[in-house]
Amino acid sequence: MMSSEFFGNWFLPGIWITVQVTLYSAALAFVIAFPIGVLRTSRLWIVRFLAGAYFEIFRSTSSLVFMFWIAFTVPPLFNISFQPMFAGVLALGITYGAYASEIVRGALAAVPAAQREAGIALNFTPMQRLRRIELPQAWPEMIPPFNNLLIELLKGTSLVSLIAVADMTFAGDLLRLVKNESAPIYTLLLVLYFILAFVLTRGMRLLERHAKKRVGQTPEKTSLFGGLRSKSSIDVVVSAPGGTK
Repeated sequence: MMSSEFFGNWFLPGIWITVQVTLYSAALAFVIAFPIGVLRTSRLWIVRFLAGAYFEIFRSTSSLVFMFWIAFTVPPLFNISFQPMFAGVLALGITYGAYASEIVRGALAAVPAAQREAGIALNFTPMQRLRRIELPQAWPEMIPPFNNLLIELLKGTSLVSLIAVADMTFAGDLLRLVKNESAPIYTLLLVLYFILAFVLTRGMRLLERHAKKRVGQTPEKTSLFGGLRSKSSIDVVVSAPGGTK
């Protein structure tokens, strides 16, 4: 059986790497998603075309192959070097940023046209309308699909083990070779991913509750495994990125 020494020496550092990759990739995806999502609502066709091209390209590209390309093609091609973790974060952040941009675009599109017209009547600039009217209303509706995408990203971090990043999946594989035990190790991995996903979900639901209160909505109280739901919520449906890996 696996001792506490093995867990401390193998899995704990791997858990920390997994958390780091998740947070860094999520931050990069978030930074990408908002400008791309907003640009896809632009009145200028060339802006919509360029933003849409980014979305279509990375939505249709395998995350794993893109990660291999960054890790093994870019360094010799441009005569540079970087850590494998950087390649993993970059690939995941760019790919999931494309999916998140569709959430942003969909939530902005769901803001009632009358709200935009009110901003025009108040002589707001497009940027003022976006900042003061559209984003405050769209933000609470982005959080539930962002939560789903964040969980997908957490599970997708296991791909970095294939480019020698010592996340907890990588640690589990090494420990399986050393201990020659599969069932307890992979069961533990499943439990660890569930715990991390659960913590992220609860954090995102607290964020959703806070965001809804700021715009005058009162989300219903839920059980431990329940979600938040109010009558004014919308559903932004985005294809799960798991099939592109």
